[in-house]
Amino acid sequence: METTRRIAKDRLSAALSPFTATRRIGHPYQNRTPPKRKKPRTSFSRVQICELEKRFHRQKYLASAERATLAKALKMTDAQVKTWFQNRRTKWRRQTAEEREAERQQANRLMLHLQQEAFQKSLAQPLPQDPLCMHNSSLYALQNLQPWAEDNKVTSVSGVASVV
Repeated sequence: METTRRIAKDRLSAALSPFTATRRIGHPYQNRTPPKRKKPRTSFSRVQICELEKRFHRQKYLASAERATLAKALKMTDAQVKTWFQNRRTKWRRQTAEEREAERQQANRLMLHLQQEAFQKSLAQPLPQDPLCMHNSSLYALQNLQPWAEDNKVTSVSGVASVV
């Protein structure tokens, strides 16, 4: 009887051998498909981060149209903006009230500094001529108007400021 069992077991293992040869070892989902390569971390420019942070401080959630507009303006994909806002909200929730206030104040200081820096650069660099302005005298005058220039004096007539 013992030999009969062993013979039956051998026949069964011989019959199953084609299946056991292809049997996988390890986790059942392992080796089914080649693993996807992990997408490299996206790095954003300082300007992009600055604009994203500025928008985040004003608005924690964006509608899809707002997100698409912001993505286009920053030359990012809609998914990148969406993911950035999700990650930023997660970071924001983990912060304490004091950390949030300190960050808000720091962001305000940074924005003022960047605005001043941009203004200083705009004073040093002349505006590129717009072809539309070349053919329209009002637009040409408006484009070349520089109220910060030293030779212009600002006067106010009945509450309306004008440059002479």
